[in-house]
Amino acid sequence: MQILPSPEESITCSGPHYDRAKEAKEFDETKAGVKGLIDSGMAKVPRLFIHPPQNLRDVSSDTEGSATDLKVPIIDMMGCQDSRLRRDVVDDLRRASETWGFFQIINHGIPVDVMDGVLEAVKQFHEQPEGVKAEWYSRDDARKFRYYSNGDLFWSKAATWKDTLLFDFSFGEPDREAVPLLFREPVFEYEKHVEKLKRSLSELLSEALGLDSGYLGDIECMDSKRIVSHYYPTCPQPELTLGTINHSDATYLTLLLQNHHGGLQVRHQDQWVDVSPVPGAILANIGDLMQLVSNDKFKSVEHRVLARKAGPRVSVACFLVPGETQMSKPYGPIKELLDEDNPPMYRETTFTEYFGFYLSSGNGLNGESVLPHFRVSEPK
Repeated sequence: MQILPSPEESITCSGPHYDRAKEAKEFDETKAGVKGLIDSGMAKVPRLFIHPPQNLRDVSSDTEGSATDLKVPIIDMMGCQDSRLRRDVVDDLRRASETWGFFQIINHGIPVDVMDGVLEAVKQFHEQPEGVKAEWYSRDDARKFRYYSNGDLFWSKAATWKDTLLFDFSFGEPDREAVPLLFREPVFEYEKHVEKLKRSLSELLSEALGLDSGYLGDIECMDSKRIVSHYYPTCPQPELTLGTINHSDATYLTLLLQNHHGGLQVRHQDQWVDVSPVPGAILANIGDLMQLVSNDKFKSVEHRVLARKAGPRVSVACFLVPGETQMSKPYGPIKELLDEDNPPMYRETTFTEYFGFYLSSGNGLNGESVLPHFRVSEPK
C-alpha cells in the first residue's frame, strides 16, 4: 500500500524565494492540519495550498459552481427483495452505472442515527484541542488508525484544504484499543451496516452486468475496506484552492456518507455537476477497477470537492477493494461479457499493481486517469 516518501526526496522548490519543502515540513510538524490554520486566525490561504490555474477551471468563489440542472440518479433499494420490483432496481442501477458512474442510494438499511453518529464523531475529533489530536497524527501506513493532513503533501503540486482520518479494515477489524475512544462505538457500528449494504450492492451490480447475483462476491473483488473520513474546514479564499483535486477512485466501488454541506462535484457530459446531499442517502460511485472488469460497461468518472466559505464539510468514504489474499490476484475483463463484438479492452492486472501505479505515477492524484495505461485497444 502507500509508502510516503520523505520531504527531502519528494519536494522541489517552486518559484523564486519560495521553499515549498520547508513550508510543507513546517505545516506537517504542527500536527494541527488545515483546521489548525483556521483556528490560528489565518485570513489568507498559504501558498502551499494555492493551486495552478488548470486545477481551478470552473471553480466559483463561494457557490457550488455548476449551473446545470443535471442531477445524480437516485436508486431506491426498498424493493430489491421483491422479485418483481428487484428488476426495476437492477435496471435503474445499470443505467446509473453505465451513464453516470455515481448514484445516491436511499432505503439502504443503514439507520439514520448510525450515519449521524459517525459524522458527528468525525466532526468532534477535528474540533478537539490541537494537543489532543496531535498524539494520533501519523504518516505510518502500518497504523490501522491515523490522523493526517494531505497524504500526498510531499509530492503534490499543491496541498488540498482538508484533514483526514483513516480506519483500516483491510485485514479485518482493527484493534479497538488502537482507535480513539470517541470512534469505538460509531465507526465499528457503521462498518457492520456498510458490510451488509456492500453485499446487497454486489448482488445487484452482478445482475446489472447480466451475471448471476453471486458473481462479484465469488471473485472476491470487494472483500476489503478502508474507511477514510475527510474534514473540510471553512476556507477564506476558496477560489484559490480545492478540497480534493479531480480524480477517479482506484477501487471497485466507493460508498460515501456526507453531511449537509455540499461541495462535491462529478464530471458528466463535459461539465461539473453538483452532488447535492440527500438526507439519509449513501452516495456510491463506480471505481476504476470495476470499469476494467466490466470492460467499460460501467464507468468510473472524475470527481472533486470544492473549498468553500461555508462549512465544515464532513464525509466518510468506504473504499472497497480485494481482500488480503486477493491483492495479488489477476483481474481482467469478465469473460462472460466478452465476444467477437466485445473484445477485452484491458489487460489483466492485480490490485497491488494498479494501486502502485496510481500512486507512483502521480497521475491518480493529479487529475489524470490511470485506466488508459492498462488498455489494450482503443474503444470502438
